[in-house]
Amino acid sequence: MPLPPDHRHDGRHDHPRSTASIFGHPLHPMLVPIPITCFIGTLITDIVYSRTYDMQWANFSVWLLAAGLIGALFAVITGMTDFVGDKRVRNIAVAWVHGIGNGVASILAIVNVFVHSRDAYTSVVPTGLTLSVLTVAIMAVTGWLGGTLVYKHGVGVSR
Repeated sequence: MPLPPDHRHDGRHDHPRSTASIFGHPLHPMLVPIPITCFIGTLITDIVYSRTYDMQWANFSVWLLAAGLIGALFAVITGMTDFVGDKRVRNIAVAWVHGIGNGVASILAIVNVFVHSRDAYTSVVPTGLTLSVLTVAIMAVTGWLGGTLVYKHGVGVSR
C-alpha cells in the first residue's frame, strides 16, 4: 500500500505517530488515567456527600477536581501535540470528536471546581453532582474513542 505524500516515513512507523513521546512511548495515554480517575472519584464523593451531607466528602470532591484538572492540562497538551504533529491524525474524524469531547469535559470540570468552591450544601447538590455526571459520561465516550484511535487507526502504535 503506497504511503500518502505527507507521510514522514522513518522506517519504524506505518501508523499515525505520537509526536509527544518519550523513548518511543506516547505520553498522552500515560497521562489520561489521572483526570479520568480524579473525575470519577469526584462523582463518587459527590454521590456520597449527597447521601450523608458529611462535609469531608465535599472537601474530597474539591481536591479530586483540582488534581484532575492539573492532570487534564498535561493530557490536553500532549493530546494536542499528537493531533497537530501528524496530519494523518487530523484526518481521522474520531480524533476530532475525541478532542472536542475532552475539551467539553474539561470545561465542565473547570465550571465544576468553581461550583464546588461554594458552601458544600449548595455546591454539590444538585449542580456539582450534575456536572460530575456529565463530565464522567462524556469521558466514557471520549475514552472509548481514544481506544478506537489506537486499536482501529493505530495512532501512536509503532511496528
